[in-house]
Amino acid sequence: MNTTEISFGIVMLFQVILGVSVNVFLLLFYTRMVSTSPKISSSDLILGHLALANTIILLTNATPETMSAWGLRNFLGNVGCKIFFYLYRVARGLAICTTCLLSVFQAITISPGTSQWAGIKAKLPKCILPSCVLSWIINLLTEFDTVMNMTGPQNGSTVRIILDLKYCSKVSKSEEIALVIATVRSLRDLSIVGLMSLASIYIVFLLHRHHRQVQHLHGPRHSQRVMPEVRAAKRVVVLATLYVLLYGRQTIMLSILLNMKESAPLLVSSHMIWSPTFSVISPFLMIQSDRRLKIFGKTESPRVPRKLSVHPLKPTGVR
Repeated sequence: MNTTEISFGIVMLFQVILGVSVNVFLLLFYTRMVSTSPKISSSDLILGHLALANTIILLTNATPETMSAWGLRNFLGNVGCKIFFYLYRVARGLAICTTCLLSVFQAITISPGTSQWAGIKAKLPKCILPSCVLSWIINLLTEFDTVMNMTGPQNGSTVRIILDLKYCSKVSKSEEIALVIATVRSLRDLSIVGLMSLASIYIVFLLHRHHRQVQHLHGPRHSQRVMPEVRAAKRVVVLATLYVLLYGRQTIMLSILLNMKESAPLLVSSHMIWSPTFSVISPFLMIQSDRRLKIFGKTESPRVPRKLSVHPLKPTGVR
């Protein structure tokens, strides 16, 4: 192994250990909250689902990349490649669907109770679990072609190799079918990212309007105190923005790799090292937005409880 491969292996190993540890902790935490609470919290269910998707992504994508970086080859075999990459693609789809669901949920939750969202807001909690189940069904079906196209390393194969990852290869026997599948996936991802972006823009609009109202009623000093629902909404916007930026980077890089006539191991490695970034960073944003997890935040000095004034933004989406 050369210095580049060793450095790549160290970075990937760090991402796997850090990301899996934090996401498993959040998964256990939110699972406990959902199972012990007399009333299921919609935000806990969504965040727990996102933590599960992140964990699967890291175990099925970052772990093989780490093993490959340390010199292991063909350790998965044909069956292993199919299973690992199918689960990875499904989990990636779950991550984008869950992040979109979180953005829409937060946007509707903090919307004024007198607006046109009032009726939807009352029915929203009942739609969260079916939405999670529906996202599983959609992604299990749309990613099934991965089982057919993923295989072990190909040496001198007559089929067209779309993506060579050293320990696994993605092949294509029909360019037309591959183009149709890629188009369907792109339309799915773009529609979800578009909905996520619209929800985030709406949240920013509500936060801006809320800030102006509070500043007008109480003055600049009082407006500096960040209410829990405002802090939660800001974290959701950051989470959605992070995903959109990383999704754009991944799409551009993957397009470059697929259209290159010659293999570029360095570009493939850099592409794969950025792939689990969202799954590693997002749990820390989730921790910062949950006041029950103060152990990961900054230690605050004790404060005398005070009665908060009622503002237009009353519901709390992500605690």
